[in-house]
Amino acid sequence: MNNEVKKEETASVRQVAGAVFAAFTGIRKKSAHEADARMIKPHQAIIGGLIGGAVFVLSVLLLVRIVTS
Repeated sequence: MNNEVKKEETASVRQVAGAVFAAFTGIRKKSAHEADARMIKPHQAIIGGLIGGAVFVLSVLLLVRIVTS
């Protein structure tokens, strides 16, 4: 019997940010998408999406303020 416990790989912050950016832009290889699906946990994707969305909205608001002033 093999008593070794397999440790699940979890995604790093950089991997989650890359996956969220790819989701926003719609550009991703199938192999990369499948790897992300294995490694990124749902709560990581949700938090990353919320942060990414907030950064996007704040960037657009800042750009509009700069252009209109």
